[in-house]
Amino acid sequence: MKHIDKLKAAKNRSTLYSNIRNFFNQKNYLEVETPSLSPTLIPESTIENFSTQFTSEFLPSKELYLIPSPEIFMKQLISEGFPSIYQFSKCFRNSEQIGKQHNIEFTMLEYYSINMDEQDSIELTSEMIRKTHLKDCPSWALPPFRKMSVNDAMKQYCDVDLEKCQKQSLLYEKAIKLGLSNVKRNESWESTFNRIFLTFVEPNLPQDKPLILDNYPKQIDCLATNDKSSPFKKRWEMYIGGLEVANCYDELKDKEKVEEYYKKEYSTLIRERSLTNRVIPDIDHEYHEIFNSFPQTSGVAIGMDRLLMSQMNIDNIEGVILFPFSDIIR
Repeated sequence: MKHIDKLKAAKNRSTLYSNIRNFFNQKNYLEVETPSLSPTLIPESTIENFSTQFTSEFLPSKELYLIPSPEIFMKQLISEGFPSIYQFSKCFRNSEQIGKQHNIEFTMLEYYSINMDEQDSIELTSEMIRKTHLKDCPSWALPPFRKMSVNDAMKQYCDVDLEKCQKQSLLYEKAIKLGLSNVKRNESWESTFNRIFLTFVEPNLPQDKPLILDNYPKQIDCLATNDKSSPFKKRWEMYIGGLEVANCYDELKDKEKVEEYYKKEYSTLIRERSLTNRVIPDIDHEYHEIFNSFPQTSGVAIGMDRLLMSQMNIDNIEGVILFPFSDIIR
């Protein structure tokens, strides 16, 4: 970036953060600050992690991890009786692509709303963007949101009805008919879904307005509640200009199901990474106990670098980060 572009990006980021802080403060959300280093992480087999070593003359050494999101700490605060909370957090994900849409270190806005579900969070997020956006933000990056279910998008763009393809074998047959040559008969349902979605659906999503893509399949395991009336989870993602910018859950608060998720994901981490040098983070095997007293909550995570890109009408993440990783490693 040229100096003037850096200065403009810095000023716009400062303005946007100030606007968002004012918005949440006026709604009586409490801004919090949680650690970037943690001795344990929530196990997520799709996310690669960074590790480092704590050393001391007086204490045992300890492996620590850079957080991929502040979720692990913010949920602990909610369980301790905190009100609705938000924070801007530096997050880190290893093995990310280095390019126009990714940086291994990025800023996340995460907010947890008490006594709200994921549908309430759509309205809150719409209001937040509408009231806090930069002055020159393009109209296609602003509400009102379009809204579409994942299944409707799959049916529209590749003629796949997920309700009729709950078995991997049926989804595999659809993938073959669509001409995907890299699909494997014995791979997971999620892997086959991702191949279809990323090839045929995501590139064709409407870009004239921000899009809420709602009701993700239950087979994509995460800490969101299941919709009891359908094979989908109470989860949405927001796309702006065709780029994924936000993720939202109706937060899972059943401690037995959280424990089950931990065991399943940790087993996957061990199986997939034990023969390589990839980081296998430690987990807190008692973490599910915080859900003994967990209220109805909806959590939203927004990639602030991508949100800033859309509001500045820039198509490269390096245009909004003062020291992108691609520059640092040259």
